[in-house]
Amino acid sequence: MRTGKVAVTRHGEGPEILLVHGGASALTTWGALAPLGARWTLALLHRRGYPPSPPPPGGRQDWAIDAADVASQLTAPVHLAAHSYGVVGALIAAAQAPQHVRSLTLIEPPLFYLVPGDEEVARLERMGNEVLLEGLGADAATLREFLRLAGAPDVDDGPLPEDVERGVRRAHGSRPPGEARPALELLRDSGVPALVASGGHNTAIERVCDALAESLRAQRALARGAGHFVAAAPGFAARFERFLRSVP
Repeated sequence: MRTGKVAVTRHGEGPEILLVHGGASALTTWGALAPLGARWTLALLHRRGYPPSPPPPGGRQDWAIDAADVASQLTAPVHLAAHSYGVVGALIAAAQAPQHVRSLTLIEPPLFYLVPGDEEVARLERMGNEVLLEGLGADAATLREFLRLAGAPDVDDGPLPEDVERGVRRAHGSRPPGEARPALELLRDSGVPALVASGGHNTAIERVCDALAESLRAQRALARGAGHFVAAAPGFAARFERFLRSVP
């Protein structure tokens, strides 16, 4: 059960892009796209637990709650973009109302089930699940390796920075993304144009993104230079805008 409305902050003018972040804040994830506000309305959905939205029910991040919150914003056709954990809820919501989704842009999602039998993908999923389950109590080496892959700044073998610790605490107890099975065939068959993007910094993530693009018959983009935070990579904003402009 949700408590209070999720916050969405808008700036810019033009057709709306609904932007759904993952484990990092909306501004950290999407801030590099701010110049697009000259031509597009950037609608930043702040997932529960990220101010100014209220906390999630029971303090636990849950992609099903995210899906309901994203669905509440799909009352008219918009472009929908999502990053990392936020992709799971966004895909579920999009499948419930594909007529209100002009396009989908999906960045480095944790949809590990799309690549069965791949040990590198399975290892990445195990690392992520351990961090979600154990939080700061996870194996120190595993925690730091996962945080670096997730783009956390200034993570070395010493004490974690305070803001990174805060992020781990917020993620602790989150519902594992591996429990979700978004209706990818429905989205593909509905004809929603899609772009799947990644940062070229991890082989397992690239394989997941390749599999998702194949499942959706999506365009595929690679934007190196910013790790997991692909929206901040050189050239991504231009590639993203070309895709948006190609949508009828």
